[in-house]
Amino acid sequence: MNTETQTVRVAISADFLKAYSKISKDRQTRVRNFIDKFKSDPTSPGLNYEKVANALDPNIHSLRVDQQYRAVVLKPTQGNVYMLLWVDNHDAAYEWATRRRFNIHPDTGALQVVEVTETTATTEIPPAEACTVVGIFDKVRDRQLRRLGIPEEVIPLVRSLNSEEALEDAADRLPQEAYEALIMLAAGYSVEETEHELDRASDKPVNTDDFAAALDNPDTQRRFVLVDDDYELQQMLAAPLEQWRVFLHPSQRKIVQMKANGPVRVLGSAGTGKTVVAIHRAKWLAENLQPDNAKRILFTTFTKNLATDIKESIQSVCDTATLRQIEVINIDAWVSQFLHQNGYEYRIVFDNELDEPWQNALNLASADLKLDDQFYRDEWKKIIQTQGISSCQAYIHAKRTGRGCRLSRKARLAVWPVFEEYRAILNERRWRELTDAVRDARSIIEKGVAASPYAAVIVDEAQDMSAEVFRLIRQLVDPCPNDIFITGDAHQRIYGHKVVLSHCGIDIRGRGKKLRTNYRTTEQTRKWAVALLEGRKIDNLDGGSDDLKGYKSLLQGPEPVISACDDFVKECETVTTRITSLTNAGVSPASICIVARTNDLVAQYEGALASKGIETYRIRRSSSDNRRKAGVRLATMHRVKGLEFDHVLVVGVNDGIVPLSVAMLADNPFEVAENEGRERALLYVAATRAKQSLAVSSFGMPSPFVARK
Repeated sequence: MNTETQTVRVAISADFLKAYSKISKDRQTRVRNFIDKFKSDPTSPGLNYEKVANALDPNIHSLRVDQQYRAVVLKPTQGNVYMLLWVDNHDAAYEWATRRRFNIHPDTGALQVVEVTETTATTEIPPAEACTVVGIFDKVRDRQLRRLGIPEEVIPLVRSLNSEEALEDAADRLPQEAYEALIMLAAGYSVEETEHELDRASDKPVNTDDFAAALDNPDTQRRFVLVDDDYELQQMLAAPLEQWRVFLHPSQRKIVQMKANGPVRVLGSAGTGKTVVAIHRAKWLAENLQPDNAKRILFTTFTKNLATDIKESIQSVCDTATLRQIEVINIDAWVSQFLHQNGYEYRIVFDNELDEPWQNALNLASADLKLDDQFYRDEWKKIIQTQGISSCQAYIHAKRTGRGCRLSRKARLAVWPVFEEYRAILNERRWRELTDAVRDARSIIEKGVAASPYAAVIVDEAQDMSAEVFRLIRQLVDPCPNDIFITGDAHQRIYGHKVVLSHCGIDIRGRGKKLRTNYRTTEQTRKWAVALLEGRKIDNLDGGSDDLKGYKSLLQGPEPVISACDDFVKECETVTTRITSLTNAGVSPASICIVARTNDLVAQYEGALASKGIETYRIRRSSSDNRRKAGVRLATMHRVKGLEFDHVLVVGVNDGIVPLSVAMLADNPFEVAENEGRERALLYVAATRAKQSLAVSSFGMPSPFVARK
């Protein structure tokens, strides 16, 4: 086809949005007007394309936004493709443009942005006889590096790297896909394994002048997006820093758009974008359902606040028609709503309301067994309810792995009357624990009393959901292609549930996926957080084990700041000094979050900061973070899950608080270890909310989790 008759394609880069986000609001309005004009006709003579003097790339041009600002555009000589690359004041824009080259990789077909610095241009491989340090990629041939997406011009730089630390330092000089491939090689993956994992092996011919084809490449799409959709463009410009909305990683995009023959499970540590993938999967499914399909997509998660945050995010990526196809609700609320709609006669009750029934039932406890009251409550929760035991005979034969103390047949016969009485009391009052309510909801569907209104179910934060919940989820959608999509990470398990999906009727064999690249936190923060879980066995939600092999961050930043203060007053002074330093450097208070273990502690820091004249905004359990509200954010470790901030200060990390003393009470070593694991996971979750910097502080005796570091 003649290029003159081809449809003009306009793309915008992630770098352009980053630059746009840093300029003033009034200037952003002018840039928006420029984009509208550019998008409507990028070939217009009125745009005044100018060559950038001394640019390394002949396709680079400058366009005037106003008297001071310039946009940098890639305008290839072949094909009707135009790409917005950068926007800045005149001199800064020209400096940015002169240091970059835009090439289509001859092996992968991806459009790559390479910043050519003096180091990149002049790094040479020293003569063999002069080598004293072995390079970490010496065993990998140049041809293999190229097949993995390494640009030709940076291969000398790659050859000079002699440690993983040197590789991390070079991250900013490498395209992301090249850095990821090198990370995997450095972690011990073979070239073949890396090719397979990153889906790089391809013998398709590449036209290095075809920029239109390059825009369709998955690796290009992590940096560029076509802007033929006005709604999507408006959403991008309204929140340019939330780039997860459009710039999906190829591994994420592949999972989002996969056509699965059954349930899919996606694992990934903190910051790898599991929720992002789940949100885009919901959008993709909604847009690809048959038009006459009256059933919707259920997107569910464990807590109400996470569901609130997810709902807000989905609204930002979906148009009105797509939104109508997706229901977002936390699983407890869904169960309560479903049972109410079906005339449920019981009231769902929670922990505090159950104290009196337990006190009455425990009157039947045998003194001869010398078991304390907490034993019975734990046995009920972890054995009776988890295994769905409803008879004494079933209890006698139940497995009790991990409970610490053995119970003979005689002892179980003596224990059972307590559980029988407790259940009788609840039945008499027409009360149900949540686990029983979930089981009842499943029973209603199984019996055909009510049909499921869902074509697919998406589950986020699966590690915190119980086996009974997953048995219900299996009943919510008939087995079919693309029926269930599950994301989770047992490293972040903070509510104690452990499941094997296959035992719940959810078969993921051949459809288990994993995300390894951290897009949120810096490598320095990632390493600090991961060390909290070092040496602990982590499950994969289906009876196997998970690991962190190849898990790396693409971002670099400062080391976490760890402060041990003598008392609360001094810690607050340290926190205040850090906040003031950040805000004086131009950081928005709303992008700073103070995280503490409990609500009481959050209230203490809230008062202390107020006395220093620092405005704060507390993120509460039942609401999302309202970014229109001013002030430094405050949240508990539980509430901050699912959120992210540029700067995070984890405070009050003291002995007795992290881990929380009451949370460590248990009647055997197995449960003590399990509880400690959850407390470590909480601190891990809090730390990995940080995008740019992390500070961890304590007063009095520091937590053993921090003192060991």
